[in-house]
Amino acid sequence: MSAPQQLDRAGIARLIPHSGSMCLLERLESWDAQHIHCSTGSHRLADNPLRTPGGLLSPNLIEYAAQAMALHGGLIAPQGSEPSAGFLASARNVRLAVTRFDDIEGALQVHAQRVSGDTSQVLYEFAVKDHAGRALAEGRAVVVLNTPLAKEDRTSS
Repeated sequence: MSAPQQLDRAGIARLIPHSGSMCLLERLESWDAQHIHCSTGSHRLADNPLRTPGGLLSPNLIEYAAQAMALHGGLIAPQGSEPSAGFLASARNVRLAVTRFDDIEGALQVHAQRVSGDTSQVLYEFAVKDHAGRALAEGRAVVVLNTPLAKEDRTSS
């Protein structure tokens, strides 16, 4: 059985370590071995777990991108294998175009591109855009895989 081309929130939650309201992505739009595109309206929900009294602050857009990266890892994992556990080790060259994003109309478009990687770490470029294609956040992120801490976190969630 091949990996699905599109998934809803429940299907996404089965492939990433985030569950309940912390699963921020609502739809897998498309993916291939190097790219992933997801969308979501979870930024508009009053019970978004990242919301502060000041709203959803733009650095949290990195978490949306990180979840797309985690989903990508789950999708490209060999059939029948458990995806590699990992954690976001660094975010670099991050450009934030807004202060907060809970007031953004329409669905967020979350894109990630695998630039390079091996069995211990992966470098992604990411962009989170509004429904009209305006970049809200862009940058690069390193995900470290197969660490004892990451494996422990995955089994405890």
